[in-house]
Amino acid sequence: MFNRRQFIELGGGAAAIALLPSFGHAQAWTPPKAVTVVVPYPAGGPTDSLARLVAQEISHDLGQPAVVENVPGGATVIGTLRVARGPADGTQLIASTNQTFSTNISLLPNGGGYDPVKDFAPIALLADLQHILVVKNDLPVKSVAELVALAKKDPGKINCGSTGQGSASHLTLELFKVKAGVNMTHVSYKGSAPLLQDLLGGHVDCSFATTPTVLAQIQAGKLRAIAVASPNRSPHLPDLPTVNQAGVAGVEADAWLGMFAPAGIPEAALARYRQLVLNAMKKDSVRETFLKQGMAVNVKDGKAFAAFLQDDIKRWAAVIKTANVKAE
Repeated sequence: MFNRRQFIELGGGAAAIALLPSFGHAQAWTPPKAVTVVVPYPAGGPTDSLARLVAQEISHDLGQPAVVENVPGGATVIGTLRVARGPADGTQLIASTNQTFSTNISLLPNGGGYDPVKDFAPIALLADLQHILVVKNDLPVKSVAELVALAKKDPGKINCGSTGQGSASHLTLELFKVKAGVNMTHVSYKGSAPLLQDLLGGHVDCSFATTPTVLAQIQAGKLRAIAVASPNRSPHLPDLPTVNQAGVAGVEADAWLGMFAPAGIPEAALARYRQLVLNAMKKDSVRETFLKQGMAVNVKDGKAFAAFLQDDIKRWAAVIKTANVKAE
């Protein structure tokens, strides 16, 4: 310890304080109880499994367990409203997709009853779920240019399937139709399984399907991939061009997975979550798991994610309005 003379010789309080540990930095924010990470989808899907992975990772340093709870229903609205209207003390988060935070506001009456910007604080964007443009093997096209030419030759004849009215794959199709200037007939399915069945059976000509839905069938030669509707090439199919590289600009339609806190969360809590999630996403084991699930890792921190989100909402609002898309 310093005596009074040594304290003065060191130049007073400022010099002595500089030698002391910073207790403010050492005592990071911790939640007062276990943290619930709401996933507004059923258990077992990619959003659920990857949210559980990230929750497990942040639990190690958080000082409290982070437990995933599935609250599906209402086009993700039920679980989302629970978080928006719940406590903003840092004990409840949500892991969800662009459906919840980019498109529901334009598709659902009253936007589903919540505002994705005003009611939530972005923690981080984690990864993209890319849409692969696939065609049935006996369709006489091997490129985007040939597909566009065929669609223009006989407007409305080509059938393009999606995983549901207002789904990400449907909106990607509508965006493609606008950008390519073509008329293609939309066929809506109740999820990816029946869509894949009819693609393989030749009952629909093409689809913008997510990587996990069609990757195995592409690799087995049962479907032909001609492009990826993303600003980036697929890490799973690196030789496949983007739609932009194939000649139709502006078809960048990744679905995505991100984590949010309710608005009003303490700044210290938000900063802690942002850092812990970014730390988790730097781990090779975590990134490899995302890739195995068919996701393309694309991390954006809280501030970059917030800016991206506002642009994404506007982009899809324009597509939904132009195509007059209504949710089922």
